[in-house]
Amino acid sequence: MNKLVKGAVITFLLCVGLSACGEKEKVKAPAPTNLPTERQEEGQASEITPEELLTSLRNHTTLVPIGDVPIPEDNPMNSEVLELGQALFFDPRLSGNNQVSCATCHDPNLGYGDAKPTFDKFAGGNGVRNSPTVINSGYYTSNFWDGRAPSLEEQALGPIQNPDEMNQPLDELIKELSAIKGYQERFQAAFNDGITEQNIAKALAAFQRQIVVKDTPYDRFLVGDTEALTKQEVSGLRLFTGKAFCVTCHNGPNLSDNNYYNIGLNTEDKGREAVTGQEGDLGRIRTPGLYGITHTAPYMRDGSLATIEEVIDYYDRGGDSHPNKSFFIKKFMSPIGLTDQEKEDLLAFLKTLGGEPPIFTKPELP
Repeated sequence: MNKLVKGAVITFLLCVGLSACGEKEKVKAPAPTNLPTERQEEGQASEITPEELLTSLRNHTTLVPIGDVPIPEDNPMNSEVLELGQALFFDPRLSGNNQVSCATCHDPNLGYGDAKPTFDKFAGGNGVRNSPTVINSGYYTSNFWDGRAPSLEEQALGPIQNPDEMNQPLDELIKELSAIKGYQERFQAAFNDGITEQNIAKALAAFQRQIVVKDTPYDRFLVGDTEALTKQEVSGLRLFTGKAFCVTCHNGPNLSDNNYYNIGLNTEDKGREAVTGQEGDLGRIRTPGLYGITHTAPYMRDGSLATIEEVIDYYDRGGDSHPNKSFFIKKFMSPIGLTDQEKEDLLAFLKTLGGEPPIFTKPELP
C-alpha cells in the first residue's frame, strides 16, 4: 500500500478510536509521528535523526514544552500564602487524631506519594486507591483519579474531611487553628479575612503548585536541543509517539489529556462512574501525567504495578480484561507487539521524564 495512503488510514482509525474512548467531550487525536511502513511492520524500523523526529513532533503531535504552572487570579502565590500552605501541609493537627498530615500520604522523599499500593486508612486497613503524587498537580484540569475536584483548591479540603483519610470536620479544624496564636497571625498576613475553609484550601493549593518537575531532557529536546536525548531515548520517544500509542492519552503540556479511560484493570473500583452516575464511565480514570515518573512507584490507581517495566508490559499486552475497557485499547493495543529492544528504548525515554522534584521539608509549626 502506498505509504501516504496507509498513513492516512491509520490516522483515521486513530481518530475513530479516540472518539469512542473519551468521556463526553471531543478528544483531539494526535497523529503518530512514525506511521507504519512495510519495513516497520516487519520489526525493522528505519533510523530517524533527532532533527527529523523533532520536526515530526512539531508538525504532527500535541507534545509541547510544559511551561509555567497556571495560577488562579484569586490565589496569587505570594510568600505569606506559600509559607502558610507549607506549614499546613506538614501539620498533623489538620487530622482528627492530630497524627496524620498531608505529607503522610504525600511524602516529599517518596515522590510526594507514599510508596504503597494503596493508602493506609485512618482507622486501619488499606484504602482502595493509590495515593497520587502531588508532582505537577497544578497542571491538571481536574483532580483525584476520578476527577471529582475541578481545582486544587477544591481537592485540598477533600482528604481532610474524608473519614478514611484525615477524618477532620472543617468546622472543628477552624476552631482548632483559631486557638493557635501563630496561625491567627499567619492567616491574617496571608488573607484579609483570616482563618476560613476557603483560605485553608487556597494556602494548601498554592503550596502544592510549587511542586513541579520541568526542564527535563525531553523538554530541552522539544525546544530545539537535539542533543538533549541519547540515541536510545530518541528511539523511545519515537515509539512513545507512534507504535506504542502512549501519545494517544499522554499529550499536552503535562503529558495528560485530562480525559478519562478504562485501561482494563480488573478492579471493582467504579472510577468516574461514581462521580457522573453514567454507566459508560465504569472504571474510567483520568490520564495521569508522566513527569516525575521515576519517583512515584508503584503505579496505576490500585498500585498493582511495581515498576515502569511492568507498566510497559501491561500496555503491550493490551491491559487486563475489564468488561468496560476503552475501545481504543481493545482495537489497537491488544497486543501492541513491542520487541524487547523497543521496550528498553521506551523505558529509557520515560526515565528522562523523572526529573528532580523540589524537596520541601517540615517547617517550624505555630
